Amino acid sequence: MKLKAFKQIRIIVVGLMFVQIPILIAGTSSLSSIKEYSALLKNSCNTTTHTASEIYESMQLAAEGLSSDAFQKAWQGYQQLSHNGELPREDIITIADFSKPSSEKRLFIIDLLHKKVVFKSLVAHGKNSGQLYANSFSNQPETNKSSLGFFLTLNSYNGENGFSLRLKGLEKNINDKAYERAIVMHGAPYVSENKIRQQGFLGRSLGCPAVPASSAKNIIKTIKNGSLIFIYHPSSQYVKQSQLI
Repeated sequence: MKLKAFKQIRIIVVGLMFVQIPILIAGTSSLSSIKEYSALLKNSCNTTTHTASEIYESMQLAAEGLSSDAFQKAWQGYQQLSHNGELPREDIITIADFSKPSSEKRLFIIDLLHKKVVFKSLVAHGKNSGQLYANSFSNQPETNKSSLGFFLTLNSYNGENGFSLRLKGLEKNINDKAYERAIVMHGAPYVSENKIRQQGFLGRSLGCPAVPASSAKNIIKTIKNGSLIFIYHPSSQYVKQSQLI
């Protein structure tokens, strides 16, 4: 009887394991599941063993319009933060390439597990960072400027701009006041092809990386809860200051 009971328990445990694994892979909103999912990612695709150039070329990111320098720097920071255990989610990296004008799609959301760009989107910069191009950046409140560097996505919420995503700046004196400044990702009607046709550039935010209202919810749901965002500009000042590149 004891042997029979043991076999039954073993069957139940194994069965539960097979039920839980697909749920984990499909993803949940809990942080513990995201951490386990990221561990699966590291084991399955060995991102730490590939150079930025190899990944850039294999994913054909040049054809997607993402600059090599933007990806190289993003990958440097991603690797360092991953090594330090500071990335709850390692399956997604988002790069906003502010070397490009706001009239171009310059937000790239890259699924590292499936090795593909899952979103390529318009994204606004702060109104005091520039008009067509962003060329002035700040970490200070009330400047209405964008901040450069690496950010961690936090939780989503419904605010005055609708479905939004809180961000945590990871670089001291560069973007670490982002949360205090209420720099978040949100949808906005001024981020649209229609606005570009009207004036030649996007409307601008108060410093937030605003995205089209029509795709904001899908973008935010994809990257929330612990993935990395890198806002890039070929700024020598940023390179001198950053400890992550």
